[in-house]
Amino acid sequence: MASDDIAQLADVLSKTHVGDRELSYKGLGLKLDNAESVEDLVREIEQYQGLRALRLEGNTVGVEAAQAIAKALENKDLLQRCYWSDMFTGRLRSEIPTALRSLGGALMSAGARLTELDLSDNAFGPDGVKGIEQLLKSPSCHTLRELRLNNCGMGIGGGKILAEALMECHRQSSALGAPFKLRVFVAGRNRLENEGASALAKAFQLMGSLEEVHMPQNGINYAGVMALASAMRQNPELRVLNFNDNTFTKKGTLAMAQALRHLRNVQVINFGDCLVRSEGAIALAAVLRDGLPILKELSLSFGEITEVAALVVAQAVMEKPYMEKVDLNGNCLGEEGCEALREAMENMDKGDMLASLSDDEGEPDDEDEDEEDDDEDENNNDDADDCNEEDEEYGEIVKENGISRKEDSPVKPQSPAEVMSFLNCPSAEKFLQLGDMRTSIHQQFDASEPQKAADVLLKISSLYNEDLETKAAVLETVDAVLKKLLSGSALQSYCFLSTLMVMMGLLKGEGKMKKVLLVPGQLLCLEHAVQQEYFPQHHASLLHIFLSKNSEALKSCSSARERLSSALEKKCHN
Repeated sequence: MASDDIAQLADVLSKTHVGDRELSYKGLGLKLDNAESVEDLVREIEQYQGLRALRLEGNTVGVEAAQAIAKALENKDLLQRCYWSDMFTGRLRSEIPTALRSLGGALMSAGARLTELDLSDNAFGPDGVKGIEQLLKSPSCHTLRELRLNNCGMGIGGGKILAEALMECHRQSSALGAPFKLRVFVAGRNRLENEGASALAKAFQLMGSLEEVHMPQNGINYAGVMALASAMRQNPELRVLNFNDNTFTKKGTLAMAQALRHLRNVQVINFGDCLVRSEGAIALAAVLRDGLPILKELSLSFGEITEVAALVVAQAVMEKPYMEKVDLNGNCLGEEGCEALREAMENMDKGDMLASLSDDEGEPDDEDEDEEDDDEDENNNDDADDCNEEDEEYGEIVKENGISRKEDSPVKPQSPAEVMSFLNCPSAEKFLQLGDMRTSIHQQFDASEPQKAADVLLKISSLYNEDLETKAAVLETVDAVLKKLLSGSALQSYCFLSTLMVMMGLLKGEGKMKKVLLVPGQLLCLEHAVQQEYFPQHHASLLHIFLSKNSEALKSCSSARERLSSALEKKCHN
């Protein structure tokens, strides 16, 4: 070590005592290669009585230097907090595990009981995780409350090793009567992907003690998100969820929405740049309406959310007394949509909480939607299969997250052949011939099958006409279907309504879902339904948003549309 470096180190040692029994060498940019280079630092550590925290971040520590520091730590049994981020800049990746094993071994030899460990920004990869594996399993980490491993390049392999170490720590500590209770977990920018995230989800589920989870930018898509969602539900004290810049899509967002229904302490949700899209945003709005009583911040930025879905979210935050910030920037609202959102928030006296909309992507291109329509036309013969596949996936999400209401999963009775024949090729004549068997139509689906339910509803309501017998039979059956679908949770009913809107062409959906050629009778059945007691006011508000923003889509049914719109306005203002 050069003499000027030694002089620099000697100069700063007198400034390292920063209170709370902490030694800090943070950000000094020291190049500590060998034992000689850390002689003064080691002496300072050895002489510090009652050392509780050691900051080494912002320096670069070689293997020999780490071993010398480790020797000094072997007698520091009171050490609780190790801030060791950005500590290996310029070091060979092969050096880092050895250095970490030395430091971890010293903590174990000392009998230290850590509460915080920060190894962020060290880019040590899976081998680096192996370097701390034994430490994480040891009694020194049974008391760990905060673990920060941001930007370490762990990858899938490192994520799996970490997950197993955390589970082993929990098993061993539980056997001693004091279960491991990690509260803060930070592991952004680690390329964990689905396998790494799913492995960690098992550890999270086992612990059940998390209060903050930060896992942005990990290349996780819906499969990994679903596993994490299931784990989050088992951590009732969660306050902060940050999964920014992963890929939820509809499936992952629905899974997270199901989990959030059961979390009462969440204050911050960051699902920005997660591609939640419009249907996902509406599902989250349903959870906002039903739960999340102390939520303060919600980020759904850069998620391909359209104007109508953003307005539904805005409406849902209206009753949140602690809400401070809603971020819907970078979505697909368009200029008029941005203005409508600002106006809606201001009308609710919530204008100050809306984040900037300066990066809005503009309304979706009609060409994109036309291409999707063409794709759907090519797959007309697969509609029934697609419907079943979508509903099976939603049902799996419901099951995965432990949502098993009585009405969710009954054993369906065998459908009469006449009912199946009608549903395969509906006509007014067949419908009337069903007689009392019409009461079994709503048994063809349950609340976890929104696409099948919407398909059945649209088929029945398309038969509406002014023939008294047909009209009465159609409205009676529509009432039975909607009573069943709207009597569950807000999440279930919002998922059904958003699916219905997609099939009616009022909302851009995700994946293959054939739009129905609308006839006036379908809108007139909805006009009847919204006037009934079983149709909640907030559901009417949801439909009113869709109708008011999609007049062009219903121009072929303009008279029926006006009647439905009028009924919705009356319901909303009652």
